[in-house]
Amino acid sequence: MTDPLLRLSGLTKAYPGVVANCDVSFDIGKGEVHALLGENGAGKSTLVKTIYGLVRPDSGSMTLEGQPFQPAEPRAARAAGVAMVFQHFSLFDALNVAENIALGMENPPPQNAVAAQVRAVSDQYGLPLDPTRIVGELSAGERQRVEIIRCLLQDPKLLIMDEPTSVLTPQEVAILFETLRKLSAEGTAILYISHKLEEIRSLCDNATVLRLGQVVGTCDPRATSARDMAELMVGSVLHVPQKADRPAGDIILSLDGLSAKAPHQFGTALRDITLEVRKGEVLGIGGVAGNGQDELVAALSGEMRTGAGMIRFKGDSIGQLPPNARRKIGLLAAPEERMGHAAAPDMSLTENAIMTAMTRQKLTSRGFVHWAKARRFAQGVITAFDVRTQGPQNTARSLSGGNLQKFVIGREIMQDPDLLVVNQPTWGVDASAAAAIRQALLDLAAKGAAVICISQDLDELMEISDRFAALNEGRLSSPRPAAGLTVEEIGLMLGGAHDMEVAHVDV
Repeated sequence: MTDPLLRLSGLTKAYPGVVANCDVSFDIGKGEVHALLGENGAGKSTLVKTIYGLVRPDSGSMTLEGQPFQPAEPRAARAAGVAMVFQHFSLFDALNVAENIALGMENPPPQNAVAAQVRAVSDQYGLPLDPTRIVGELSAGERQRVEIIRCLLQDPKLLIMDEPTSVLTPQEVAILFETLRKLSAEGTAILYISHKLEEIRSLCDNATVLRLGQVVGTCDPRATSARDMAELMVGSVLHVPQKADRPAGDIILSLDGLSAKAPHQFGTALRDITLEVRKGEVLGIGGVAGNGQDELVAALSGEMRTGAGMIRFKGDSIGQLPPNARRKIGLLAAPEERMGHAAAPDMSLTENAIMTAMTRQKLTSRGFVHWAKARRFAQGVITAFDVRTQGPQNTARSLSGGNLQKFVIGREIMQDPDLLVVNQPTWGVDASAAAAIRQALLDLAAKGAAVICISQDLDELMEISDRFAALNEGRLSSPRPAAGLTVEEIGLMLGGAHDMEVAHVDV
């Protein structure tokens, strides 16, 4: 590449005890869609934060269009033509689309002018979006459009996208890719981070692979298999999860007309959910984000109380039991939001282990914590699930997203639950770690536990589930055997074209 848009030369960044980036060098051309690949903790986040002005490198240099590029803050990066869509949306639910976009502008024009700009860009790039809609009422895909349009209004030369399809339906992914291809054709470069390797193969022109902070290879994704890319990322052979033959056991959980009001203005009510789950089975539940997944997990975990008789576990009604009481009898859960919900950011991994495992692992006695025992348990999770960290004394915040996910899921599995409810178990996790987590869920079921896996990754659900059901607007379809389900059938289920005989329930 003789005339790159962005050139990285020898970028190095170290933190206490770890080198996040080590002598990283590669180029991104104008109009190129360039994938940045690597397992969790490989240094991808540090690198893109350096490009976006959130991190200052210890050594090395960057040039943008041949000129020195050293953004001291994101504002400077944006002024130079670099925009970024983060994995976690930064939007205010109570404001409308135009108001949210105006908040990201240095000198925003009047609201009617912002709304006109949003409509123009929306039409130009095929991203349907009403600037007057309240953000709290938008789907995950529509929220991402807000973030993308906010970036496009900056007329960027380089657009960085971090896990952009993690909460999108296949239809929304298709719309996004059309937009990105149009941007690329117009000369905008795109740096694309994703663990979904088939998407990389479909979209990207080139790929740079990081491992332990260093560039270990480059490839043409279109000419490289997803498996080969995954093995380049992890440096070893990738093992495919194996599902053992196991007969379903007795019913362990039954839901009888489970209904609950939406917990807040932008939540989703649960409506007349009836279900039976047996020991030794994996029940997969799919659905577009915002259709009641969080509310169902809250109802099962005890964070949200329900009416008597709606939830029975081992034959007993548990709708009024709090979370710790449910954990004591063997019903454990791992929510989708790992930072702040599943883990306290500024507490150590040992302390985070105590918060959910103190009852089943007997980590407290008469109000006192058995610290040595708690540290051993936390270290056991770190070892068993290959959590990349210096030790259990490190805070949850210090871990990469994928490594914290491995810790959260491992912490629950290692408590030997009778029923484990997990929401998005491999969200933001690399291919190797995702395979390990899925295998751990299958192994748990093989030992006789029941697993309810709620996920937006349909490939994941088809890989590990014995039965599949879909959530749509708080209603759950009747579970069907996962084997033999077609993409068309799944799409219809996700869209709500199922169980039309189920009556509407006002709650």
